[in-house]
Amino acid sequence: MRIFIHSSLSDLELSMAVGVVVGINNRVNSPELSKIISDVEDDVRKTMSIESLKNDELIRLYRNFYWRLGIDPTKQRPAQEALIRRILKGDGLPRINPLVDIGNVASVKYKVPVGLYDLRKIGQVDYIVLRRAADGELFTPLGSPKMELTRNQIVLATNDGRILHVYPYRDSELTKVDEFTSDVLIIVAGIRNVNDNVLFSALSEIEALCETLLNGKVLTHGLVNNNRSLDFSIKI
Repeated sequence: MRIFIHSSLSDLELSMAVGVVVGINNRVNSPELSKIISDVEDDVRKTMSIESLKNDELIRLYRNFYWRLGIDPTKQRPAQEALIRRILKGDGLPRINPLVDIGNVASVKYKVPVGLYDLRKIGQVDYIVLRRAADGELFTPLGSPKMELTRNQIVLATNDGRILHVYPYRDSELTKVDEFTSDVLIIVAGIRNVNDNVLFSALSEIEALCETLLNGKVLTHGLVNNNRSLDFSIKI
């Protein structure tokens, strides 16, 4: 399987830290994970506010990226900003399942969008590509009805046309992580001026927690940009 960014997006200077973790037990009950989530929530409340959030350097970069695509970031929040706002409003992070919770922790901690995809639901495909959507192309977002996309949106899609993600904020119902997920594709979504080290730090934390808390094993990881793709093989 190959993961790459389409050449038509070269002007946007996008990048992705990509990892594959296999053999996960996503049905464990980990008190350690609960503590990690609580600590991240406490840190957000101590160091951020609703008023100051829009001036945060990373949050501002992703907001500006949305404006460049013609998307209003005050109506469709970047994924990490939405999670941080949830904490600041007193709701805390949603508790979905251990793997999703780990992804949310990293997204909040490093202020970057994180996408998680069940590889067994993706199945055997030749490639996954980050590309522009076509007008009228259909996408089934998590927890919502199908929606029509426009060409100003960017999607992560398989070679057979299934859309996994609207970049960089919404994952698909088709490949969502559930309690039976054992093998996962992790995408940390980067844009221009977001340092690759930040993306890799978020990815590395997810991988480490998957190994220590969920008994997973990292199969491969790497940086994907306009000059570099990632290839891996997995039995599904």
